[in-house]
Amino acid sequence: MERWVGKLAMVTGAADGIGAAIAEALVKGGVNVLALDVKIVRLFSLRERLRLARGKLYPKQCDVTKLEEIEAAFKFAKETAGGVDILINNAGVTHLSNITDGDTEGFLKVLQTNVLAVALFTKEAVRSMRDRQVDGHIININSIFGHQVVGINRGLYAPSKFAVTAMTETVRRELIGIKSGIKITSISPGAVNSEILDAAAAEANVPVSKKDVPRLEPSDVADAAIYILSTPPNVHITEFTLRPLGETL
Repeated sequence: MERWVGKLAMVTGAADGIGAAIAEALVKGGVNVLALDVKIVRLFSLRERLRLARGKLYPKQCDVTKLEEIEAAFKFAKETAGGVDILINNAGVTHLSNITDGDTEGFLKVLQTNVLAVALFTKEAVRSMRDRQVDGHIININSIFGHQVVGINRGLYAPSKFAVTAMTETVRRELIGIKSGIKITSISPGAVNSEILDAAAAEANVPVSKKDVPRLEPSDVADAAIYILSTPPNVHITEFTLRPLGETL
């Protein structure tokens, strides 16, 4: 990780869960982090908690479904550190409804957050890295639902994550085609003890039971991200899957 010390990582959905855990691990390792989320108060709390860490955290409010806020984030990154060296596409949502009887607003929210935002952030990050001839790294926080469909009432969530799987491989091939040293990786966790499902359940007004369901902690996913970023330049981890012990999905 020493080659990333003093560099800038952009982390979306950084206010809690996996995003916050990755941001914290990076800052403690000496990487400066531009932390993006709509929950700006939580970002300031995270910055305060990390004030004595080796790196620095820059909180910035950003709704990843709004193009002007994405552009503002990259403008901030350029003005602050010259540009982005690491991108963690973590922001994601789920919507508990079937496709056959779901609502259009929910469909759009999932696709804009889980698919379109990932594409836009990736495009801007690659541009930033190439302009400065930086062999950076992009990590997409995917899901086991990006590789298999299990259960019901998840609507477009699995299709959106399948899109992330395909997008990661598509961009990998594009980067090879332009002879770039930029890496891109998909991390696909199983069940994680985070707020994404709770938020969707509250929105749909349905109960969520976590009893006897094995779950990873956000820090487990952060450990995976740090390991991936620590690999030497000639090693490219393209897909990294981790599950809680005993998960049967």
